[in-house]
Amino acid sequence: MSMVEPYIFRYTVFTPTYNRAHTLSRVYESLKNQTFQNFEWLIVDDGSTDRTDELVKDWIKSSPFLIRYVVLEHSGKPAAVMAGIAQARGEHFLILDSDDSCVPQALERFDFHWQEIDDSLRSEFIGVTALCRNQDGELVGERFPRDTLDSDAIEIKYRYRLQGEKWGFLRTKVLRDQPWPLAGANEFVPEGVWWTKLAKQYKTRYVNEVLRIYHMEYDDDRLMNQSDPRRYAAGHVLWHQTILNEEIGWFRYKPLAFIRSAVQYARFSWHANDGVGTQWAGLSNMFSRGLWFICLPVAMAVTARDHLRF
Repeated sequence: MSMVEPYIFRYTVFTPTYNRAHTLSRVYESLKNQTFQNFEWLIVDDGSTDRTDELVKDWIKSSPFLIRYVVLEHSGKPAAVMAGIAQARGEHFLILDSDDSCVPQALERFDFHWQEIDDSLRSEFIGVTALCRNQDGELVGERFPRDTLDSDAIEIKYRYRLQGEKWGFLRTKVLRDQPWPLAGANEFVPEGVWWTKLAKQYKTRYVNEVLRIYHMEYDDDRLMNQSDPRRYAAGHVLWHQTILNEEIGWFRYKPLAFIRSAVQYARFSWHANDGVGTQWAGLSNMFSRGLWFICLPVAMAVTARDHLRF
């Protein structure tokens, strides 16, 4: 798929969707109310079978801003995101899920915080990330330790131990240069693999402003949780391998998290038919290899339990 350059808009607001006609209007209404208008709305439909197509085409006729609509064969969120990045005409790429909304000043505030970064330093940053609340007005996730914090996703996770929903834009050019890793054809790979890759190279400006409204629904499929560990095993191998190879320097901050990843790395590797030799070779440092080796008995027990259950 060809990539669109140069940039025409400051922001591409990107929405991947699959059978979300009943919630997609939240995004549309939020964007109609934005105080900052230098954006396009790019929708990538991952093969919906509901009335999404009809709904979006009606909006295109009357929308005060540009809406572009791309339809794919059903192939999962990573493929939809990569298609969106390739087609984006905005300098900054902001994912707004098909069942969420945002405050009217969201884009204006994002742009303010980006402009606050000195021109000479912006190349070191990938974007700006803010806070979220739910539909009842309650904060979802923890606040940052300072109102403005320059850090990265790895440090946020380990040094500051922050959890919960956040929302931010990323520079489109960086995303094109650093595509979402894949573990095989149509194989789901957790987003954390991507965030770690980006965090090793760029900083993010984190701000204590609530800009996104996260609508909590019990049928939410965005996390792609699967009960059978054999499904998407290769993607989860890559995720835990990334933690053990790229983040192990933070072991002293959250040792139990790394022990868990060592267990899960072996567990999912066996489900992906990777033996101990392949597992050993997949780890790039002796500390992680030692941790993995110590955790093998636990991983064997967990894998045996999986075989009994599935």
